[in-house]
Amino acid sequence: MSTVSLGERPSISTSLRDATATAHERAERSDFIDDLMAGRLDVRAYSTLAAQLYFVYRALEEVGDDLNAADDTKPVVAPIFDERLRRLPRLAADLDVLGVDISTVEPLPAVTRYVAAIDATRADPARYVAHHYTRYLGDLSGGQVIKSRMISHYGIDKDALTFYAFDGIDKLKRYKDGYRDALDGLPIDEAAHGRLLDEAVRAFEFNEALFAELTA
Repeated sequence: MSTVSLGERPSISTSLRDATATAHERAERSDFIDDLMAGRLDVRAYSTLAAQLYFVYRALEEVGDDLNAADDTKPVVAPIFDERLRRLPRLAADLDVLGVDISTVEPLPAVTRYVAAIDATRADPARYVAHHYTRYLGDLSGGQVIKSRMISHYGIDKDALTFYAFDGIDKLKRYKDGYRDALDGLPIDEAAHGRLLDEAVRAFEFNEALFAELTA
């Protein structure tokens, strides 16, 4: 994959939106997501997706904790790091309600590659920010639609969808605007900005690969 051309450097949030637009749309239009959101699947399909995402969030939050604790990487990660975004405990609780024993679940190959990519960002916090952005901003945006569709189509109890509840964040749009402002103020140079964009595209590609394997 070629490096995204920056030209005159735009804001980080704007360039992220533009650079990932095609990959984002491709992932959203995958057969699995289309069928899930249209009510053509079942509770088990959602449970399987949630179980695979467990491994992704475990990596995302373990790496984020380490980067936020280290003096050399904290300046890049701290502006977007927020305990209110932490999803792993809620995801574990949801899986328990759904009757999924995560200790018996194996990550799919696409998830194994996704997790490895997140783990590799320990050496480059700008690339970590790309994964943080694609996952958490997605949960705050489209994730809310997923929650309502899972309730309406499959009758999943809200107690099994706490993953999409963000305690302490009452105005999602205001929070997302603030998150984008934080992105725009990150202390990174042009080269790191380019790596962030490339990694964000890769993150959507990892999700697309996951959806393809779930369809198969």
